[in-house]
Amino acid sequence: MRAAEQVVISTAITGSVNVPSQSDYLPLSADEIVASALEAVEAGSAIIHLHARHPDGRPAWEAEVYEEIVPRILEQTDAVINITTGGSSAMTMDQRLAGALRFAPELASLNMGSMNFVYSGIADRIDDWKYDWEKQYVLNTYSHPFINSFDRIEHTLRELGEGLGTRFEFECYDIGHLYSLAYFVDLGLVKPPFLIQGVFGILGGIGADHANLTHMVAIADKLFGDDYFFSAFAAGRHQMQFATHSAWLGGNVRVGLEDSLWIGKGRLATSNAEQVRKIRAVVEDLGRPIATPDDARRMLGLKGRAGVTL
Repeated sequence: MRAAEQVVISTAITGSVNVPSQSDYLPLSADEIVASALEAVEAGSAIIHLHARHPDGRPAWEAEVYEEIVPRILEQTDAVINITTGGSSAMTMDQRLAGALRFAPELASLNMGSMNFVYSGIADRIDDWKYDWEKQYVLNTYSHPFINSFDRIEHTLRELGEGLGTRFEFECYDIGHLYSLAYFVDLGLVKPPFLIQGVFGILGGIGADHANLTHMVAIADKLFGDDYFFSAFAAGRHQMQFATHSAWLGGNVRVGLEDSLWIGKGRLATSNAEQVRKIRAVVEDLGRPIATPDDARRMLGLKGRAGVTL
């Protein structure tokens, strides 16, 4: 792992997993997503990881929805925008790529393997649903795998990476995903320095066990040496522990309401910024400075804001 002089905080604003009935604080409309992103940047986040939603919370893929979000954030901050290509498992690949192809962002997420990505358990914890679409949406994940086949990965690397100069947050939900990434490095489609995002605690992926985080870094070091930067997050209640562990190992961190709706035991986070402030305090207590957006651009070799299509 390439040790970072400064710690990059990424904030995943809304995602496509958590549903409105779980928290009144989850940003849904374009206005809410923009406002939450601006607050997160003000709190110290260098990278804003974006999904889009319709006003009733349904995951959105349409470029027109992203057009209500991305320019407004970039007009008011110098943050690095990272647009998902994961979308949701209910979307086609063309839909998943629509937002990123529209804006050619500096960063885009890229899931490194097909998997069971199960969050049907949300339904067991909700009795009063706000919207008709929510319950069946989460239940469907029990029977519908999340497809990220090699041809789809290669297509994304060529269209967004080679074609538009976007670099990637490589989301690795298991150790095998590191070996998949190594295959594309060997093909020459992934060039250093690149960002590996270890993802823990998703049912169907690697568990939220701290030994797994240490092991993932060890295997990544074996495969990639110092060609990569590392970051990690865990879903739900393990979020802050894993971010702290990543920072302690010399890596970067990701927080946000996409990954966890909580700020402490039994306490819902009231904003993304609240989570950013909490992890920033932890990182600074470890004696590590916080990266600015321009620090993140330099570290990750990003093309800069001028390369984003507005």
